[in-house]
Amino acid sequence: MPGVGVDPAAFARHAEELGLESLWHGDHLIPVTPFLDSTMVMAATAAVTTRIGLGFGVMVLALRPVAWAAKQVATLQRLSGNRVLLGVGAGGDPHGDAAWHAVGVPFAERGSRTDAALRVLPGLVRGEPTPLNGRDVVLAPGAPVPPLLVGGDSRAALRRAARFGDHWYPSFATTARIAAGVRELADLAAAHGRPTPGVTAGVPVALGDVPASALERRVRAMRDYGLGEEQAREVLVTGTPERAAERFAELAEAGVDRVVAMPFTDDRFRQAELVARAAAARP
Repeated sequence: MPGVGVDPAAFARHAEELGLESLWHGDHLIPVTPFLDSTMVMAATAAVTTRIGLGFGVMVLALRPVAWAAKQVATLQRLSGNRVLLGVGAGGDPHGDAAWHAVGVPFAERGSRTDAALRVLPGLVRGEPTPLNGRDVVLAPGAPVPPLLVGGDSRAALRRAARFGDHWYPSFATTARIAAGVRELADLAAAHGRPTPGVTAGVPVALGDVPASALERRVRAMRDYGLGEEQAREVLVTGTPERAAERFAELAEAGVDRVVAMPFTDDRFRQAELVARAAAARP
């Protein structure tokens, strides 16, 4: 999705016309850069599109009371015709604990609270009687539970994906790390008696003629986000659409079913066009 300052409705229409499979938006309360509310953006996008998937990349579930999160998800499913792709995550260190302090949730409890929320979220979204805080809760109207994509590439995230997820959703992970994670995920899912989740990978992209200074700024930003220099440079997808198609094919060989391209330059509409060309050029 576009950053602040780009009309999300116009961008969504453009992406749908290009034939892209889905649109994605991050979810932050107090991040290091300005961010629009993900659920509001998704509602606006649902209103102006008819086909394209609406992906949370990812909803930080523990920042919200789970009943409210479920209500928002069910409402978006009904408004969009069941097009939501619900990425969920526990949140990480790079943005600090300001958002957690603001909502009164201990930062150290984000993982356990995410697991607790995932145990009850499907029933709440479907509108089924679901035990919550000592009594059964029914949210109406219910809706089909969207695909659940569990974000992160830590051991805890893999365990969470194996237990609850339809997909594992790592971002900024190298191809080798994803391949290793896929093997581990299969074992973890089998231990829960579940099929191996699919894999959706988020990758930063800047296609076409991009100034070197823009790439260096992005590398610095990813280093600030906790990535090492070598990893930050390795995960960038740059160059022609044909070269990007080759990179996407390499990810597919590692077990990736869906690539979420995350453009970081200002020409977001043009980047969407180049990503669509890359998707069409995949061998």
